[in-house]
Formats: sequence, structure tokens, C-alpha cells
Amino acid sequence: MAHVLVVGLSHHSAPVEVRETIALAPEAYPDALGRLANEHEVRECVVLSTCNRSELYAVTDSYHGGRETLERALLALEGAQGRVKDEHLYRLEGAAAVRHLFRVASSLDALVVGEPQVLGQVKDAFRIAHEGEAVGPVLDRLFRQAFEVGKRVRSETEIGAYAVSVSYAAVELAKKIFGPLEGRAALIVGAGETGELTLKHLKAAGVGELFVANRTEESAIALAEAIGGRALGLGGLEAALAQVDIVVSQTGASEPVLKRPVIERAMKARHGRPLFLIDIAVPRDIEPAAGSVYNVFLYDIDDLGRVVTGNKERRAEAADQALEIVQSETARFTKWFEGLEAVPTIVALRDRFDAVRAAETARVLGRLAHLSEHDRRIVEQYGEALVNKLLHGPSAQLRHLGGGDRGVQLASALRYLFRLDEAASQEREAAPAEPDAD
Repeated sequence: MAHVLVVGLSHHSAPVEVRETIALAPEAYPDALGRLANEHEVRECVVLSTCNRSELYAVTDSYHGGRETLERALLALEGAQGRVKDEHLYRLEGAAAVRHLFRVASSLDALVVGEPQVLGQVKDAFRIAHEGEAVGPVLDRLFRQAFEVGKRVRSETEIGAYAVSVSYAAVELAKKIFGPLEGRAALIVGAGETGELTLKHLKAAGVGELFVANRTEESAIALAEAIGGRALGLGGLEAALAQVDIVVSQTGASEPVLKRPVIERAMKARHGRPLFLIDIAVPRDIEPAAGSVYNVFLYDIDDLGRVVTGNKERRAEAADQALEIVQSETARFTKWFEGLEAVPTIVALRDRFDAVRAAETARVLGRLAHLSEHDRRIVEQYGEALVNKLLHGPSAQLRHLGGGDRGVQLASALRYLFRLDEAASQEREAAPAEPDAD
């Protein structure tokens, strides 16, 4: 009986200092796949490794032997020695392994639930395994169904519709004010990490010009080069406010660096064009009164925090809907996989009955030599129909039960009662040997 297994570690089970030691670059996948595919227990395999997880998926001949093989292969990855402990690993089999992959592909198991990049990482892992001929019929169906699950979750729920980080929430709010951000300009005041990340998100959303203003000129230049923008001194701040549409401020100053009069003058120069101010500094960089100026939209860290909290709650609701999809798809795959285990028994049972039918028909016809060819064919058809009638019910029931506990028990009972394994062994021994190649 084949087993679908996954052995791995992730952000749920291992700290970053452990995960980073064995994270594989895509170019390292083929070597790891080759070593795993050569293990005698492994029929099919896929390697998935990102900054937040390293996992080995496989179809194996046995559960215990397969699990030990996957554990050994994972611990053999470069950097794992002495770092990866037993408590960091999880081992899943059967429906639990299938459900886990579907959760990963639909981003339910991601560090940030709803993160869209995860499905692409799963697709890349499958593609590399497929190109390396490490994938067979079971993992091929499993991973392709995982892609369908990921698409269904993305299209049928709102799991990815709400920003759950401060930096991304700022970008979503900017889109609500301006619509598409293509051609807009943004300014970062200060060189804080969250402000830098916000500008990177803005750039990814289509913002064109990026400016950096900072007390220390070297820091401004370094950040501007990193994000593909231009550096400004704080002296050029007011002039920049007349040009840009979005301002992200995080200086760490003890007093506001942008006060209402400065904003008012900038808005006159802007001729009323909207200005979006994101103050993520504590203490605040932008005087709260600036938010009351016409067409100025000011959000501080608490405003963004409330947006994120609300969005996390919405994503949690969407995750419940996504989980229902995962559960139903897991049941669908499991039923298909379990049905595979019934097929060999049904085939062996039919072969056994056909062998008995052929032998008994030949014996009876040997005693009825006077029959015409037409009558002899009627006798043969009678035997064939009798076998079909006798096997129809058991075959249908076995297909229905598949490889579940009850199906496995019945398949084992049939193999024992009709000595199906013994018959197959005798046929193999009786088969003529293939001639040696010249």
C-alpha cells in the first residue's frame, strides 16, 4: 500500500535561525530531489523550501520506512547538521499530509495568512520536480489539485483582500484616496525600517518618483539609492511637499517636523490637490492639526493599527471559508487515492475467477465433444456471464470503500480467502524468463 507523506519544519515549529540554515535556493532543488528519489522507499517526491518552511513530500512504499527516509533526507540538507532538532520536525501522512499541502497552497499556513507569493513557490517546487522526473501520477494529481485549491480560495474568499501590515495598509489607504498610483510621487522623511518598507510597497504599486529627506545626508543618499529615489536635505522639505502626493514620516524626533503652517503653504502651492500624510513615528512627526487642512488626509500609527486589526479579523473570517474548501478538496483527493488501492485487488480477483472459469469450461467442453461450435460458444458465454454477475457486487463495493480502513480490511480478506497473492506469485514463477540481450 502506498503512502503520501510530508516531513518538514516551518515558522510554526522552528525559529528563523534554524529555518535559514537549510533554506534551499531553487538551483539547489535538483540535487536534493535526486538524492531523495534514489532512496528505495521513495516512489515520487517534491522538495519545497522557502524562508519560512522546508518540506519533503513523497509517495513511499511504507509509512515507517518512508518517514525515516524523509527525516534522514531532511537532516542531510546542507546546514541542518547540529541545528535541526527532532522537535522542529512535523510528520504527516495520508489525509493530514494532503490537507497540509492544500493549506500551504492556499496561504492558510503562511506566516501572514493570505500572502499571495506562497502559491507561486509551490508551483515552482512542483515544476522543478516534474522537470527532474521525480513526480509520478499521485503527486502530479496532488499538486495540480493544490493549485486549484489555491485559486479557489483566492477567487471564492476575500482572504487576500485586506492589508495586515502597517506598511501595506498605508498603500491600500493611498489607493482609496488617489485610485491607481501610477505616476504619483512619494516622499519619506527619516530613514526608519517601516517607512522604507512602505515606500517599497508604494513603488510596487506603481508610484513613479521617490524622494528621501533625512537629517543625515549619508543616510538619505543610501536609502535613496536602495529604493531608486532622490535624496533631499530637510531644508528642501517644504518645496517637496508641493510636488509629491504621498508623505511617509518616521524621524524619531521629539517634536513635530511638519506643522500645520507648513502644510497650509504647501497646499496653496498644490492648488488644492490632495496630499496623503502617513505618520508612523512615535512621538508623532506631523502636527495633528495638519489633518484638518482641506484635502489633507493624515493617518498616524494608531489609525493604521486599527485598519490592520480590522483587516486581520476579516481575514480570519475568510480563512474559515477557505478551510471549508480545503476540507472538501482533501476528501476529494483522498477518495481518489484510496480508490487506487482497490484496483489491484479487483483485477487480481477477476484474474483468479477467470482462470477458474477457463479451466472448468475447458473440462466440461472436453466431455461434450459432440456440441457444435455455436453451442460451445454458448457454454463459454454462460461461464463469462456467471463470473461477471458474481464479481459485480464485490467489485462495486470495494471501489466505493476504496482504501479506507474498511476497504483495506475487505481487500486483505479477499486476498487471503482467494489466495490472490499466492496465485500472483505462482504466475510470476511460471512465466518464461526473458532472453538475455546479445
